[in-house]
Amino acid sequence: MGMWGIKRGQRLSTFVATIGGLGYVPWAPGTWGSLVGLLLGILEVRVLKHPVSLLLFLGSFVIAALICAQAERALRRHDPPMVILDEVWAMWAIIVVLPWVTVSWSRLLIALLLFRLFDITKPAPLKHLARLPSGLGIMADDLGAAMYTVLILWLTKTYFGL
Repeated sequence: MGMWGIKRGQRLSTFVATIGGLGYVPWAPGTWGSLVGLLLGILEVRVLKHPVSLLLFLGSFVIAALICAQAERALRRHDPPMVILDEVWAMWAIIVVLPWVTVSWSRLLIALLLFRLFDITKPAPLKHLARLPSGLGIMADDLGAAMYTVLILWLTKTYFGL
């Protein structure tokens, strides 16, 4: 046991899961995490080739779920609001899957607002996904919110050219 009565590995996972403590901001921690994910996504699509980004994004889900699970155990509560790695990952995922949203700030803003809407309201089946155990539940509802966002963005681009 170390500082705060948390083991070293749990401190590290909590630090990562809260994005260096950003998740402790008292107002809208999920939105702050989403903004970090948006910036990471923009950076990634500018630096890496699309297939590499997709592979990195797919593999990172499991790693993020494990980190969130350990942070959840350390913080002793289910899906603690200060754990925002899930929002970072999901917003980053939206941009990796639809890199064309980075061509304008308005598209990025729409992607961010849609994701936050789905993440906060948790339409079916996202509420059920959030109840899955541990890190899987933390990540799964955000994956679902990201999928809803991708679907809406893709449909509006495909059918309305937006």
